[in-house]
Amino acid sequence: MDYKKVTEDLVSWLKKKAEETGAKGFVFGLSGGIDSAVVAGLSKKVFPDNSLGLIMPCESIDKDAADAKKVAKALDLKTHTIDLTNTYRELINSSFDSTNKMAKSNIKPRLRMTTIYYYAQDLGYLVLGPSNASEWYLGYSTKYGDSGADIMPIANILKTDVFEIAKELKIPDEIINKKPSAGLWVGQTDEDEMGFTYEELDSYIRGEREPEPAKKERIDRMHRSSSHKRQMAPQFILKK
Repeated sequence: MDYKKVTEDLVSWLKKKAEETGAKGFVFGLSGGIDSAVVAGLSKKVFPDNSLGLIMPCESIDKDAADAKKVAKALDLKTHTIDLTNTYRELINSSFDSTNKMAKSNIKPRLRMTTIYYYAQDLGYLVLGPSNASEWYLGYSTKYGDSGADIMPIANILKTDVFEIAKELKIPDEIINKKPSAGLWVGQTDEDEMGFTYEELDSYIRGEREPEPAKKERIDRMHRSSSHKRQMAPQFILKK
């Protein structure tokens, strides 16, 4: 794959989408991870002065915010930091304290989505989402959280290709070499949670090589069970 050309094509496509909608700029979450860094890099090429990265800690790992700031510095990107920790805790206190770890954790990306759209509507910007093709295939995202966006520039780019595009965009090596993580809790990584590597997943999606049977079954199951995340909510059809 010619990653230089793909990067140029992505920038051209984003420029066209911005022109079609009359957007004044782009806004997105800046997590300190590779996907949001690539989205930030693409945004800066379209809107050098009107790209806004939001750093939104929410009982988060301090290093993630530090990494987000490194990305912003490397790209000369404008950022705002909004600490959602108290908002998150107040929601729990006002409702109930679930023992379901994922139910609680998924509140965080949904609060971030709400925050990003608050900025977007005020500024007349479009929201860029960070989901890549590997995560999209598995449904490895929070519904109406990090998958909530106006434009998803890398949703057809596999994770292993995202790393190469990051190099074209001059993303810091420290971010490129960082183990992918949703940052839900200390020590959490995508690959440990999924049970297979991105290389294994992407090779399978491309039709190059099947992983061992147990991993193949897990990938297939995740793809099937997450189909609702890749389509609009089912609608009843009223018969006339």
